[in-house]
Amino acid sequence: MQPSVHPGKRFSFNRQSRIRITNFIFKYYFLVCILTLCFVLGLVIFLVGQTGLMTFQHISPLEFFLSFNWTPEEDQFGAASLIINTLLLTGLTLLFAVPASVGIAIFIAEIAPQSLKRIIRPVLDMLVGIPSVVYGYIGLTVLIPIIRQYSGENLGDGLLAASLVLTLMILPTVSRISDDAIVAVPESFREAAYALGSTRFQMIRLVVLPSAGRGIMSAIILGMARAIGETMAVVMVIGNTPQLVKSLIAPTAVLTSNIVMQVSNVEFESTWNYALYMMAFLLLIISLLLIISIRIIRLKKEKHS
Repeated sequence: MQPSVHPGKRFSFNRQSRIRITNFIFKYYFLVCILTLCFVLGLVIFLVGQTGLMTFQHISPLEFFLSFNWTPEEDQFGAASLIINTLLLTGLTLLFAVPASVGIAIFIAEIAPQSLKRIIRPVLDMLVGIPSVVYGYIGLTVLIPIIRQYSGENLGDGLLAASLVLTLMILPTVSRISDDAIVAVPESFREAAYALGSTRFQMIRLVVLPSAGRGIMSAIILGMARAIGETMAVVMVIGNTPQLVKSLIAPTAVLTSNIVMQVSNVEFESTWNYALYMMAFLLLIISLLLIISIRIIRLKKEKHS
């Protein structure tokens, strides 16, 4: 005669079995997802890098990185002007965007009343989601005519228009992340500053901003990464002339705009195409370095917290 099993024990056993099976499935499902993501990322880096490095089978690295002559029709593949223009555009964008973004974040987190905060934050969130082509179209139809009017130039395309459009694009992102970093500063820090006789300005400058510094820096780096990799909006307002920038309102080109304007017109197995892939590989490496730097900043923040 077989011993009877209490119904409650059978229910508990079945429930525990389902939990173990579910945990096992989810554990290895997420592990497979992570490994797949790493594999795809590694494959992209490998394929883009391998194709880009084939450039140096036909031209020397010194010519590619140091020459300012980009005329592929004459087998001249100097990308120095495009690299410098990309760095100048990113620097000018940050010069415009960082003070405005941090100022907006300070206003939202420390000065604005709650009723205004409930309006500004959703507006910034909506601005983050606007497609880049919309910003580019606004720059093309509104900003460039204004630059023409006040500069007296016939075109108005160039580094200034591109940097202002990029500033408008990254400002909501940098502002919201900086806002979150400032809000995360403990209220006791502010109370201690006021107890020592600090004014609101002194409290923000000497206590809040240093405490939120790593978070603000992460926001700036994230905005920089978007500015470096942005394509469509830049193509619409920069002029797309592959030459070293001579003035802020002269047509020029950067790595992203040069790639998108030329990649569809070249043969795959050509030095021209390999050089474009090398430009894409440079952008990819820069973006990865910026993302890694954000992770390092966050790890240091967690260690000090």
